[in-house]
Amino acid sequence: MSNRKAVVLLSGGLDSAVTLYLAKSKGFRCHCLVFDYHQRHRREIKSARSIARKAGCRFNIERISLPRHGCALLDAHLNIPQARLRSLQRSTHVPVTYVPARNIIFLSFALSFAETEKAGAIFIGAHCEDYSGYPDCRPEFYRAFQKVINIGTKAGVEKKGIRVVTPLIHKNKAEIIRLGLKLGTPLNLTWSCYEGGKSPCGKCESCYWRAKGFREAGIRDPLVDCRL
Repeated sequence: MSNRKAVVLLSGGLDSAVTLYLAKSKGFRCHCLVFDYHQRHRREIKSARSIARKAGCRFNIERISLPRHGCALLDAHLNIPQARLRSLQRSTHVPVTYVPARNIIFLSFALSFAETEKAGAIFIGAHCEDYSGYPDCRPEFYRAFQKVINIGTKAGVEKKGIRVVTPLIHKNKAEIIRLGLKLGTPLNLTWSCYEGGKSPCGKCESCYWRAKGFREAGIRDPLVDCRL
């Protein structure tokens, strides 16, 4: 890519933090977008802010409202599923933690920002192994969104090129953690838990995958020692 400006979607979690540091390692000048969508785990916004500052990157916190009914990350009347309460095998089941069209919305914001700022890339830390139940984490979704960019934006029709980059899409959590250490990512600043407490619950699916990743990587989690 000749244009070295990039927009990075930064949630505050492991995957987005590693993606940011990977983009920086490739010479991109990164601007981070952080979304406050009234998620129950708003603690991740604090982490995103700290990670962006540590990386020396500019960032915007975009406050948006999404429908809350039916999503456990938004609807306080629903329980966050615990890792032991359902199968964690790859399946076509869409979990109750799915936020309807979230990545489409986030990418659309990022696309508008990238086109305005003449950035050549949008980086997102999606990966499909652990979260196979989320339809907007699949490679085919990002290929389709790339087509939308190519035919539905001024940059696209003028062949100036804005690429959606998903560098972690085929990696598992242990591989992402090892890559993060190699890149000097401040993993201690990241947040993964779906609950909104002061410390990780150690029981939700996101805590499970984080703990599993650190265990398989042979590394102690600097944030918390989750033994699930």
